[in-house]
Amino acid sequence: MKQDVNDPPVAVLGPRLAADVVATAREGAGIRLDYTPASLTLVDRVIEAIRREEPPLQAVAPTLRAFGAYTGEVLVRAAGAAWVEFDETERGTFGQPFGIRTPDGRVWNPLGRVVKRYENGAADSLRLFCLSVLGRSQG
Repeated sequence: MKQDVNDPPVAVLGPRLAADVVATAREGAGIRLDYTPASLTLVDRVIEAIRREEPPLQAVAPTLRAFGAYTGEVLVRAAGAAWVEFDETERGTFGQPFGIRTPDGRVWNPLGRVVKRYENGAADSLRLFCLSVLGRSQG
């Protein structure tokens, strides 16, 4: 998922993807996502429902990317994080073109975490991921 030169900067792209999934969840399933850490419980449930259908990862990759952006935007708002484009090393480590940086300087990979949630199930809860990031960024 290398970022295309025509893509907007990640500070625009991340929130835009998040807003798109918020609108889609509201219109398509009547789910209200409000950018709070608690709302990630709903995202965990949605991803679990998708998992039960067992679609191939490639088929749901755009949806997972959008939920990853939503997870990142929750952290931007709750932890005071910022969207960042990953450098080559980080891209190699995380397998994603962008993520977030918390005020303590740590980088986090919410897009990749959503893929792990899809692949591994509840063991990779997005709500618990968020709580972990919030605890570390404020500690």
